[in-house]
Amino acid sequence: MKGQVLATRERLPVALEFYVAIADKYKAFEFEKYLKSGSGRAFIKRHLS
Repeated sequence: MKGQVLATRERLPVALEFYVAIADKYKAFEFEKYLKSGSGRAFIKRHLS
């Protein structure tokens, strides 16, 4: 990790803790949008913390 991406440069180093593979690109975008919503953050807190 070299810190080339501005969005994560200040949060290095990062570690992968969870991975989801979704075959449909549009469903993946919708899932990411959900995870960034209030109920999605609650889902993350319940299931991944």
